[in-house]
Amino acid sequence: MARVIRSRYLATTALGLAALALPLAAGWSSATASGPGPNTLVPVQPGISAATLPDATVFGDTPPNTPETVSFVLREQNLPELEDQVEQGISPDAFLSVSQFARTYGQTEANVAQLQSYLGNYGITTDVYADNVDLVANGTAGEFDRALSVQQKQYHVPSLPSRDGMQGVPAQTVHGTSQSPLLPYRIAQYVVAILGLTNYSPFTSQAVHTDTKLTPPQSKSSNACLALTGLPDACNTPTNFAQNYGLEGLYHKGAAGAGETIAIVTLAALDPGAPQYFWKNVMGLTPSGRTVSVDNIDGGPGAPSDASGTGETDLDAEQSGGLAPDANVIVYQAPNTDYGFADAFFAAASQNIAGSVSASWGESETYLQSAIAEGEESPGYEAAFDEAFLEFAAQGQSGFLAAGDSGAYDASGDIGTTNLSVDTSGDSPYITAGGGTTLPWTGTLTGPDGTVTVTVPEQRAWGWDYLWQPTATITGSSLASAAESLVVGGGGGYSQIEATPSYQARFAGTRDFSAVQYLTPTDYQNVDGIVEPTEWNFNPTPSVSHGFGSGRAVPDVSTDADPYSGYLIYEPSWAPIGQPTLQGGWGGTSFVAPELNGSTAVIDSYLGHRVGFWNSSIYSFAASSNSPFTPLEQSGSGNDNIYYTGTPGDLYNPASGLGYPNLTRLAEDFG
Repeated sequence: MARVIRSRYLATTALGLAALALPLAAGWSSATASGPGPNTLVPVQPGISAATLPDATVFGDTPPNTPETVSFVLREQNLPELEDQVEQGISPDAFLSVSQFARTYGQTEANVAQLQSYLGNYGITTDVYADNVDLVANGTAGEFDRALSVQQKQYHVPSLPSRDGMQGVPAQTVHGTSQSPLLPYRIAQYVVAILGLTNYSPFTSQAVHTDTKLTPPQSKSSNACLALTGLPDACNTPTNFAQNYGLEGLYHKGAAGAGETIAIVTLAALDPGAPQYFWKNVMGLTPSGRTVSVDNIDGGPGAPSDASGTGETDLDAEQSGGLAPDANVIVYQAPNTDYGFADAFFAAASQNIAGSVSASWGESETYLQSAIAEGEESPGYEAAFDEAFLEFAAQGQSGFLAAGDSGAYDASGDIGTTNLSVDTSGDSPYITAGGGTTLPWTGTLTGPDGTVTVTVPEQRAWGWDYLWQPTATITGSSLASAAESLVVGGGGGYSQIEATPSYQARFAGTRDFSAVQYLTPTDYQNVDGIVEPTEWNFNPTPSVSHGFGSGRAVPDVSTDADPYSGYLIYEPSWAPIGQPTLQGGWGGTSFVAPELNGSTAVIDSYLGHRVGFWNSSIYSFAASSNSPFTPLEQSGSGNDNIYYTGTPGDLYNPASGLGYPNLTRLAEDFG
């Protein structure tokens, strides 16, 4: 999965009104003891700063003529009604157009005009998306400083080294402010979040690959995948996915996505021509008349490069479009910033061209909670993305996000804590979270201390606990060391931010769970404003325990995400760094989200209409006598995501959701 990774050292302090030194604009008053009047300036959120990054240095004020983009996400009207309708399910004949959504749920024209007029007084231009929810403002640092009563500073932020298999972050010169932005109360009361008051870009791509040191390519092998990856089962394409998960039945009925459009939301640039090459030369598809277009949001993410995460964007387009060979593809590619990510989703919603949308970037809830506690991120960040996903659902657009690749311990992959955590924004109740499985495979791992044959006999929840003993054996390391270095698997568990949606409230397994606790979190410390464990105690033979979870349970559905039973990627951006442009052995829930996206385009073309938000329907389907899902209910260490495992008789497993789908049967249920 490509992960939105913010440095855990990024921090700031939100200053009160008394600390603000900038004069207020004419006509606006400061807060008074009698309470906020309509023109009283009030804080919207904590300041956003790079001030306390290790060795970060401030070297003056941000030049006032520096161009900046800042996004104001507005509160949707009639929100409880909208949330209830989405959770209960909206029939296709009730899907809204964008203009209908704007009239019913967008902010009023008068309120939008007030914000535009206020910002316009400072020379800031604004562009309001058609939904009347996202307002993108462009101006200079000086104009935003005056409009929001802050003073932005320039910071030189040194590079952060790679760790735990994750990419490092390059050195940057950025702007930010530790002061809370202020708006008149009459405007601030309907602003959910202000995104973009820093341009720090710590987000990196984090797709998962097999360990090539343990599975070297066998160049002389007659097996093409062995020659490429050293593994016989790690070169799958969308064709294999269609065979494994029952999509071929819809192809036989003549459905291949004709008339549909797939949207990819991403934070790195697409390699031009990469998906077309993959479809024609790797999959052997006959070129169709479909289009692949790019929409650069907020100026786009810059040129394609492997370091920026272009491989993620390439695979998203290749996988989704490979499953729906007649569907058009739009890539909404945005700057690697919080405002860019949000704006890309709102662009896909406000254009309402695509019937299905996916993204494979995220971060752990623990990181987000830390970022909010330290003033690095808007407290309205999660709500802003929820609003975009609610609009998708109201308009009949299916939405999918990857659930993460660090198993039940999502925060171990970004902030480095060892608590149970899930991924955001896949934790939203209004998006379908794609988890991971491992397909059956057999292969040989070779290390300095020997060779081991590994066999996975049947499809299971993806968790690399099955690799711990083989890795320890062939590398001469301890089993505990191997375990702590391979906390990898499909994201899953319970949200600490989002409440339980109604479609899960009474579904067996979404509240009670079984677990195998190999790793017990320990050594609690204050980590960036929150107290979390930072070490583990290891138990090699845990018994199955039972517990109760609360909050939104993720994932919703799973398919193959394990690199050892994984996929091919074609990425031209590998060539400049001396790597083959076609590689196998790739995986991660990065693949699951676009695969569900492309599958939905096929389902929509088969039915002749959009199916909309999956979750409000699929939990009912799963409880039926002819469920389109195979639940992974086996209990124990052969079917877990490094903590959660199945419970016999329960249709939901926090390691794999409802299980894996038969997509033709699912299409019939949607019909």
